[in-house]
Amino acid sequence: MMMSSRASGSVLLRRLAPPLLSGSPVRFRSTATEGEKRKREEEVDPVTAGGENTGSTVASYWGIGPSKLVKEDGNEWKWSCFKPWDTYKGNMDIDLKKHHVANTLRDKLAFWAVKVLRVPTDVFPQRKYGCRAMMLETVAAVPGMVGGVVLHLRSLRRFEHSGGWIRTLLEEAENERMHLMTLMEVFNPQWYERALVLAVQGAFFNAYFLGYLISPKFAHRVVGYLEEEAVHSYTLFLEALDAGEVENVPAPAIAIDYWRLPPNATLRDVVLVIRADEAHHRDVNHYASDIQYHGKQLKEVPAPVG
Repeated sequence: MMMSSRASGSVLLRRLAPPLLSGSPVRFRSTATEGEKRKREEEVDPVTAGGENTGSTVASYWGIGPSKLVKEDGNEWKWSCFKPWDTYKGNMDIDLKKHHVANTLRDKLAFWAVKVLRVPTDVFPQRKYGCRAMMLETVAAVPGMVGGVVLHLRSLRRFEHSGGWIRTLLEEAENERMHLMTLMEVFNPQWYERALVLAVQGAFFNAYFLGYLISPKFAHRVVGYLEEEAVHSYTLFLEALDAGEVENVPAPAIAIDYWRLPPNATLRDVVLVIRADEAHHRDVNHYASDIQYHGKQLKEVPAPVG
C-alpha cells in the first residue's frame, strides 16, 4: 500500500528535525499535554474544510503542529525566526580602527561605491542614528545571500565542494537580518523610510548580483568597506547613547534571547554586540577578497571559522 503524502511528510520531518545539541545553554521540550494534543487533532482547519474561519486554526505543516520549546527558566520560546540553537554570545574581541587601504583600482572603486551608498542614510538627519542603522542592515543583509546563492549554484553545476563558504555567507545574511529585526523593535520606520529601503535594496541587489558574477573579489571588497562603515556608524550610535542624545531604553526581548544578554540589558548592550558582529563580517569579507591560494578560486579556500 502506498504511503499517503501526510504520512510520508511526517517521516521526512522526523528525519530532518534538528538534533538536540548536548551542552546547549538552552533546554527545550514539548509542553503539550495529552488533552491538548487530542484537542488539536479534533480542530478543523477552515481552509481545508471549506468552513468559516473562526480564528482557532493551528499553524502546521503537513498536519504536524510546531513543537513548543521552553527556555531554561521555564518560559516558552516565542520566536519563530530563530531557535534556541541559533543563539550565541557576541565576540567582543574586535579592532575598531581596522581599515583596508585601497591601493588598486578595483579597491578604490569598491571604496567609493560604498561612500555613494551612504548618502541615502543621511537624508533624514533628525532620525540619523535609527534610520542609518536600519538602512545599513537592509543593505548589509543582501550580499551574503547573493554570494551564497551564486556559490551554491556553482557547486551544483561543477559537482564540487564550496570550502564552507556557502554556509558562511548565508549565516552572515541571516545575522544581518536579525540585526534589522532587533532594531525594528526600537525604531519604527516611517513610510518614507520604507520607500527608501525599497529603492535602495532594489538597486543594490541587482548591482551586487551582477558585480559578484563579474568579480567576487570586488564584491567582497565592497562588503568589507560596507562593514567598516557599519562599525563607524555604530560607534557614533554608542557615543550618542552615552551623551544622552538617544534614550538608552531596555533591550528588546528578541535581542536578549538571540545574543544571550542579561535580563537587564539595555539598547547600549545591543549596539555593542551588533557592532562586534559587523566587525567580524568586515574581516571575513576583506579576507575573502584578499586570498590567493595558488590561483584557485574562493570556493576552494576554506572559510574562516568563528
